[in-house]
Amino acid sequence: MVAAMARLRAAGVPDPARDARVLLAHAAKVDAARVTLIAPEDIAPEIAERYDNLIALRAVRVPVSQLIGAREFYGRSFDISRDVLDPRPETEALIEVALSEPFDRVLDLGTGSGCILVTLLAERADAEGVGVDISEAACLHASANAARHDVAGRAQIVQSDWFADVEGRFDLIVSNPPYLAAAEMDEVQPELRDHEPRLALTDEGDGLTAYRVIAAEAQGYLNAQGRVMVEIGWKQGRSVSGIFTAQGWGEVAILPDLGGRDRVVVASKPG
Repeated sequence: MVAAMARLRAAGVPDPARDARVLLAHAAKVDAARVTLIAPEDIAPEIAERYDNLIALRAVRVPVSQLIGAREFYGRSFDISRDVLDPRPETEALIEVALSEPFDRVLDLGTGSGCILVTLLAERADAEGVGVDISEAACLHASANAARHDVAGRAQIVQSDWFADVEGRFDLIVSNPPYLAAAEMDEVQPELRDHEPRLALTDEGDGLTAYRVIAAEAQGYLNAQGRVMVEIGWKQGRSVSGIFTAQGWGEVAILPDLGGRDRVVVASKPG
């Protein structure tokens, strides 16, 4: 594992020790907490070969979640591949805000892996929801994750370009849309730029296209006391809140993540 850590460190991987440990656990099919108990001479040749292959892929910055096929989010494990955005800890701020008030029916726009929708339904046993995504592969992932966490009976997954095929009204509309500007894509980590779906990262414009669509159309899908909340880039608070205000929404608020950075914009229907 020492050699693996050195290789990952040389490749510029941010936390080589953690990644080397997690990948060895995956290769050996043991819990990560037990990896330190494995002596080098106890590693079977087939495990060593599998481990070397994983380290080689990580060294070219393939995300760990894609290598092991899963990612933890809000205390649950979600199936992940390069077809969907890797769930990230900052998105848990959106979950916390959503759970701060009751809801019976939720719409998740751009559901991806389904981590937001599935988490909300798992935390609210009486709620039901709809997740939409333009990507067929993402819809398949979301459906699989809904089944994995026993909410498939309350989750409808629809292939749709934002609201195009959405029907009905909701108490809550949530979204973690593509919010990177095209010009920012060259500056992000290789894990994102080279290995995650570009469609889920950027609108190929200024990073605000999805917010304009949601702000313009979401009122037609909300119940009277409904709320809409969107994850944002940490520098986008004023821009996104301004988009909602310009569309005549009621109270519009910018809320931080655990790191204190702007992360969620919440808007309610006017009047």
